[in-house]
Amino acid sequence: MRLSPHALLVGLAMFLAGCSGEAARFAVSTPEVTERVGIRFGAVEVRDVSLPSYAAADEIHLQSEDGTLTSSSGVLWADAPERAVALEISQNLARLSGRRIASEPWPFEAFPDARLEIRFTELVATTTGNFRASGQYFVAVEEGAGRERSGLFDLSVPFDPEAGPNAIAAARGQLILNLSSYIAKRGLK
Repeated sequence: MRLSPHALLVGLAMFLAGCSGEAARFAVSTPEVTERVGIRFGAVEVRDVSLPSYAAADEIHLQSEDGTLTSSSGVLWADAPERAVALEISQNLARLSGRRIASEPWPFEAFPDARLEIRFTELVATTTGNFRASGQYFVAVEEGAGRERSGLFDLSVPFDPEAGPNAIAAARGQLILNLSSYIAKRGLK
């Protein structure tokens, strides 16, 4: 008998909850950064990361082929998703570019050369084995530091839905790294 990814997710949550009485939390580990991307700005603030309500929730959601989103209160992200994604993007951009990048609130005395905002339309794992992200980014610059710009993104990475929440977390980490590289090359050059 072959179980659906949703059944595996719910089954795992029920097993873990029954064993410990608590929800299982899954951390996103950052994949290794192997490329360097030159960017135009010496300092960039990742100001705002806006997620759809399901993606901003603590529960890990799966989207079925018919578009239905399901989750379990026993399978949670280890950190608040909006905070975590903003930190992942700022750390990835810092590793990719070697520049001074930080998420808000800006921790330095000198103001950044540019501010980055990202508005996700979609950030979801599917039962068919793709983790997808789409939306728009905006780069605001200090006067005289270049032109302001924006762009759309639509990216995905595959994962094994039978491998459960750890595979979903790994896919999100890779997807956010891919998005960071995409923004560095198209929005920060």
